[in-house]
Amino acid sequence: MKIHEEGLPFLIIACTVAIAGGVLAAIYMDSAVWKVVLITLCVLLAGITTFFFRNPNRDVTVDSSLVVSPADGRVIEVDKVFVEEYFGCECTRISIFLSLFNVHITWYPTGGEITYFKYYPGAHTFAFLPKSSEKNEHTSIVVKDENGREVMFRQIAGIVARRVVSYAKEGDRSEQGAQAGFIKFGSRLTVLIPGDSEPVVKVGDIVKGSVTPLARI
Repeated sequence: MKIHEEGLPFLIIACTVAIAGGVLAAIYMDSAVWKVVLITLCVLLAGITTFFFRNPNRDVTVDSSLVVSPADGRVIEVDKVFVEEYFGCECTRISIFLSLFNVHITWYPTGGEITYFKYYPGAHTFAFLPKSSEKNEHTSIVVKDENGREVMFRQIAGIVARRVVSYAKEGDRSEQGAQAGFIKFGSRLTVLIPGDSEPVVKVGDIVKGSVTPLARI
């Protein structure tokens, strides 16, 4: 287990606040009880920040016939929708909700060439609402595999998440299970795949990023 590079500035701030708070409590507070309370809160702040930005080691699933989950979380949608952006056709949609307790790294669900990338500024409504896929701040990324099959995935900010970070660039090549970005503080990932794909998860399933297959393409 490591700390993700996206969390280093936050961790430095949290540790600085924790140390400063502990020192001030020890020097200026007369009540032993309040000293313990403040120092405990400072330690919790640093601990929670470390926990949120954890970067676990994973045994990545690599299989070109599968679309692998791009995020940790719970499946909240498995259906068919018409996707106007880029595809202009009906696709299978699989959406994953990430709570504050999930790892918030985004992984590539398939390998190949990045043929499309777009960032959309937007609102910060609850990420579990269906409208958040298009109304909230998000990115849309399309990867074309070696057989010409294309998969889109969207990093979507939630009501707590305030920033979507993506490493994708059009023309670059991605590896299935490699890190594609990070969403800070609560979010949603939506995967859009060809309509004739076969989902292998259902609503309510718990999935692990870069490991759990979502569909057979």
